[in-house]
Formats: sequence, structure tokens, C-alpha cells
Amino acid sequence: MTEDSAGVFDLVVLGGGSGGYAAALRASGLGLSVALIEKAEVGGTCLHRGCIPTKALLHAGAVADSARGASQFGVQAVFDGIDMPGVAAYKDGVVSQLYRGLQSTLRARKVHLVEGEGRLVSPTAIAVGDTVYTGRHLLLATGSVPKSLPGLAIDGARVISSDQALALAHVPASVVVLGGGVIGCEFASVWKSFGAEVTIVEALPHLVPAEDEDSSKLLERAFRRRGIKFELGSRFAGVESTESGVRVRTENGKDLHAEVLLVAVGRAPVSAGLGYESVGVQLDRGYVKVDSYCLTSVPTISAVGDLIPTLQLAHVGFAEGILVAERLAGLDPAPIDYDGVPRVTYSQPEVASVGLTEAVAKERYGADEVVTLRHSLVSNGKSKILKTAGEVKLVQRKDGPVVGIHMVGDRIGELIGEAQLVFNWEALPSDVAQLIHAHPSQTEALGEAHLALTGKPLHSHD
Repeated sequence: MTEDSAGVFDLVVLGGGSGGYAAALRASGLGLSVALIEKAEVGGTCLHRGCIPTKALLHAGAVADSARGASQFGVQAVFDGIDMPGVAAYKDGVVSQLYRGLQSTLRARKVHLVEGEGRLVSPTAIAVGDTVYTGRHLLLATGSVPKSLPGLAIDGARVISSDQALALAHVPASVVVLGGGVIGCEFASVWKSFGAEVTIVEALPHLVPAEDEDSSKLLERAFRRRGIKFELGSRFAGVESTESGVRVRTENGKDLHAEVLLVAVGRAPVSAGLGYESVGVQLDRGYVKVDSYCLTSVPTISAVGDLIPTLQLAHVGFAEGILVAERLAGLDPAPIDYDGVPRVTYSQPEVASVGLTEAVAKERYGADEVVTLRHSLVSNGKSKILKTAGEVKLVQRKDGPVVGIHMVGDRIGELIGEAQLVFNWEALPSDVAQLIHAHPSQTEALGEAHLALTGKPLHSHD
């Protein structure tokens, strides 16, 4: 046990998901004694019920699509169907390997792992059963769970959450997906690749509504080509069971019949009944309120991850956990610039972005101070080889740096590393235009978009 002589840890973390275990690992590496309390498995939603298993399913779906379309590449292949037990074994194997690796890393870093459900009992203590763990500082990282709409009960059979969707032992013949955000679009993409008929119901005017509108429109066009249906600007009105599944009603009078309804309307913070408010931690709609350094209203308590009202992304949780650990160790970390966080929807095609959308940039700087450029993948050799369509869109502050990069296309998420450097280093278009990008690669599209923005287009024209 990595306690000091006083029997008090430097840091006690409640919740072993992305934010919690990142904080524990970084704090331990900085010489702090750390206890990490987790009621289930370390790794949290991302590793066990989110990022990792869903991307494994998406890859399996991409393999299925490749088999179906192999002849267009001159390859003779036969697609015989989806073996869901085999897919599940592959998915679970990926998760298991990463889980064992994380457990090993925590042991190697001498993080004291406590298995059990914790509850805040004072500004410096968390109880797990009859045992109290005291820390000079506490970190709340209890994450989130799938949420529903008022009056919409998730029964786990015909009306399911993303957690239950990951555990389905068969491919449903048809699915209605309630919610056209990241989770909804990724599951819609998976199920279509697996052979299901899919309809998305989204209350807002576009799919992935947090993204730039041009990216949303490109994804919608691609989904139409794939045969994924969607009802936009269509609010949910109710659902009832039928002999074959469910009947979903929308407020505009449409009835949609399917075997399964997936509720993908977001995730809610896990904060109720954990003693937060009783010790003075301020909440807002269930989220813990924090400052720019993830410090709560109680000086000895911080909070990170899905529990606070920032982007619900695993890499955001990592960054917030590291920020807290470094602050506690006496370092001087900079607050997180959430505009600079890369975002990827791993559907087919992928949607990737960093920085401001065109609409937000115009609202922030004024319409006359924003310049945009759209560069199609049609002239990109690697995209032709992959038979993917899409674009790179740049949003620039007039005569200034690029403040938004938005990309759509198969595998385009792999370009987000360079894109986030462009944004976070406040690069001018001319700074990027002079860089030489490998040929043939999709990164060329990012380079050529900046060339065009500087008035030196290569493989593009008006």
C-alpha cells in the first residue's frame, strides 16, 4: 500500500475510468501516494462499454463491407454473413488485452486499487463499506451512464441503450436509432455494415449536429448512398411493442417499425447518492461544477471526465486527470483549451474536426472576419484508391491563423493529429502550405487545402 507514515494518501480517486486512472498514474509518477477506488473494472466506460468495443465493431463492419465490395478492386471474395459470437470474441479479446495491460500498469506504478463502491463522507474522505480512505485531496471521476428521455423506459430487450447494444448476440433485422449524434451514427454505421435496415431519428436539423454543417451534410449524403435512412428535425413522441418489435412515433406523425429501438440521446453524469452535495460540492443538473483547473467548490476536491460539463471524450478525461495530478504535485499546468480538442465520429465515412465551426467562428469574430475553404478529396490519389469521397474544410480568421479544421472521409480521423497541431499552434495557412506531405496519402488533402487557402492551389480549381 502506497500510504505515507500518517496513513493518509496524497490523492484518493473515486472512479477508475479514463479521467480517474489517468490522474492516478500521473500523480503516482510525480511521487504522490494514490488510492484509486472503482466499483467495477478500471478503464470505465471507454474501455469496457464505449470507445474500444464500439470501434472494434466498426472495424468488423468495415471488414464485412470490404468483403462485399471486393470485386471492385479485382479481388474475388465471398461474403457469407456475420458470425456474432465470433465478432463478440474479437471485440472482447481486444478489451481484455487492454484491461490486463491497464491493471499491470497500475500495479507497476504502485497505485493502491480499491474494489468497491465509494461514497464521499467528508471533504477529505471516501468510504467504501466500513473502510474510510483519507486523502489530502480527493478526485471525483464517477463518469456517466446512457440517458433516456422522460417517459421512455429502456427495457434492455426491445428498447436498448448503447451498453446493451454492445452485448447483442444477434444482428437485428431492423433498428430505429433515436439520436443522430456520435453514438447514434456509429451504431447506425455498424448495423448497416452488418446487414440491418437502419433509420435514425434526430430532433435537430442535421446528423452530428455539433459538427460543422458542411460536414453534417456530407455524412448525410454518404449515409443515403449506404441506404441508412434518417428523419431530421423529427422529435420522438412515443414507442410501443408490436409482435415483431417496436413501433416508434414521431411528433410529425410518422410511424417507424423496427425490431429494436436504440436510445442514443447522450449520457448523464453519475453523481446522485454519492454524498457530493452533503459535503458542499456544487452541482448543476447533475454535473459537478468546476473551475478551469477542475477544482470544485470545495478546496480539497477536484472532478474530471464525464462528471463535469466538458466534452464527453476519453482523451478529454485523460487530459483533465493529468491536469489535476500536475496541479497537486506543485507544477504549473495550463488550463485545457477545449476548442483545441480533436473530435472524431468513427462512422463510415468518418467525421473529424478540431477548432471552431464556421458558424461559431462567425459568431465569435464577425462574419466579415472569417474565411473558409473547402477542398474535395476527389483529386486526392489515396482517397481514389480507397474509393472514398469527402473533403477538408478550413476555417481561417481573416489574415490570421486557421481556427477550424473539418474533415469527412474514410480513415480521415487519422489526419486529426496534424490538424490539431495546426490549430493549437495557431498556424497560418502559409506555415502549413510550405510543408511537404507524403504522396500518395490522405494527408496531402490537408496540405493542399492550406495551399489553396494561400492562393497556390495544386490539384484543385474553382
